[in-house]
Amino acid sequence: MIADERAAARFHRLAGIVERELKHLLTTDRRLFNEPFTAERAARLQEDIDLAERVEAFLSRFGRLQDTLGDKLLPAFLAAHGERTGTLLENLDRAERLGLVDDAQSWFDMRRLRNQMVQEYVEDPLILASALEAGHKFVERLAAVVQRFTGAASRLE
Repeated sequence: MIADERAAARFHRLAGIVERELKHLLTTDRRLFNEPFTAERAARLQEDIDLAERVEAFLSRFGRLQDTLGDKLLPAFLAAHGERTGTLLENLDRAERLGLVDDAQSWFDMRRLRNQMVQEYVEDPLILASALEAGHKFVERLAAVVQRFTGAASRLE
């Protein structure tokens, strides 16, 4: 049941945005991980501008999708359904109970990973490669969350 029409309209608009963000992330993910991302590839970032741009796009799109989902779409979903919104942790716990996210803790793991990827970007090729591979594995989970939210958006129509 829709409790707030304005919040429902915002939720629908944001659902369309995350669909586009996911599409771009999936494209970059396929291009960057067409082969395993190793420390050797990470060490080449200074010389391989194309690879560096793909890494930068992945980091940006991975983080942006997380932010849009957690900081904008989830609160809009809750508001549209007359739910009280709270901190990100409270909202994620509610989303987990509603079946929108599998595990609120894994969401925080993704955020921590994103922060690590950005901080370690230039410093250590081995850490960067490991973090990027871990981020690559999280993309499927992000896609599943987007599908759940877009499914919820279509049921609101």
